[in-house]
Amino acid sequence: MYNILTLNKIAACGTDKFDKNLYAYGEDIANPTAIMVRSASMHEMELSPETIAIARAGAGTNNIPVDACAEKGVVVFNTPGANANAVKELVICGMFMASRRVTAALDWCKTLKGEGDAVGKLVEKGKSQFAGPEIMGKTLGVIGMGAIGFKVAQAAEALGMKIVGYDPYISEGIKSAMSADMVLVDDINEIFKRSDYITIHVPLTDSTKNTVNKDTLALCKDGVRILNFARGGLVNNDDLKAGLESGKVAAYVTDFPSDDVIGVDGIIAIPHLGASTPESEDNCAIMAADELIAYIEKGEIVNSVNMPAMKLEAVNGARTCVIHKADAADAVKAALGNDAKTAVRGAYAYTVADTDALAAVEAIDGVIKARVIR
Repeated sequence: MYNILTLNKIAACGTDKFDKNLYAYGEDIANPTAIMVRSASMHEMELSPETIAIARAGAGTNNIPVDACAEKGVVVFNTPGANANAVKELVICGMFMASRRVTAALDWCKTLKGEGDAVGKLVEKGKSQFAGPEIMGKTLGVIGMGAIGFKVAQAAEALGMKIVGYDPYISEGIKSAMSADMVLVDDINEIFKRSDYITIHVPLTDSTKNTVNKDTLALCKDGVRILNFARGGLVNNDDLKAGLESGKVAAYVTDFPSDDVIGVDGIIAIPHLGASTPESEDNCAIMAADELIAYIEKGEIVNSVNMPAMKLEAVNGARTCVIHKADAADAVKAALGNDAKTAVRGAYAYTVADTDALAAVEAIDGVIKARVIR
């Protein structure tokens, strides 16, 4: 029996994927084979030696100690693209709100309560303070042309915007799907120089932290509008607020409120609603469950953020699966035989062979975790 611990409420369409004859799942599972998580922080959590995988029902994995998991041979999965449409729709909504000052106008309209018959005249007199530009014909800079960023680009182009994208890791699939009018630049600074609107869709890492800062904002047109539906730390809030005060920035829309941006004029703070749709939660839960089932039952790794990918057929007999240091690959393959398959990602490697050679590989220096599937 395989045990699946759920750290958050996971949509039933996801947990229903687990065969009840093979799996037990819930919030009170001890010594889990695998863990399903949405937003719960796992950084202080001590993992059981029996845990072989974690599936994040979402794209970001900042709530998971990914590197520490790799050191323990725990495969961490995410669900890229499962919530892409939900986030795309909110980004487009945010772009309209930034342009037309919709949220400020709604707040002002509430102050007219009790004015009786004077409301109509007050509306006509006061509405000019909320005027804003149309997005048609404007340039949208997209930093990160992955599953979400590309969907945003497509939707914005359909609304009449010009698209300039930046992504040094863009997939060939997305690259070939770009329209002839979309421009892909090699220098991120071109995004800041050319764009009327900028939307950012990259993970938060040491290299991407504070991507939007005083230096990059200085490159922008006056009145640029910034949208951040990826991670809060991608934008330096102090520099952004200074940009608002100087007029360099016309509006900032963020899905990651913090105390220093809430209530600031020109900032629209949304309470992390990007993936908060029933469709998105269902998609993420199903994908996360499928990833765990494929890894547990046949050793396949797809959409891991810390281990190499490997597609595999169903097990026929026995299969030995080994996570090890990359420099131990030759020794592991020698122990598993000529038919062993190896994939490498950075310092780690994954080797699989359709044989039972657990005892032989466990003694090899550099082997982190090994198991046999039958």
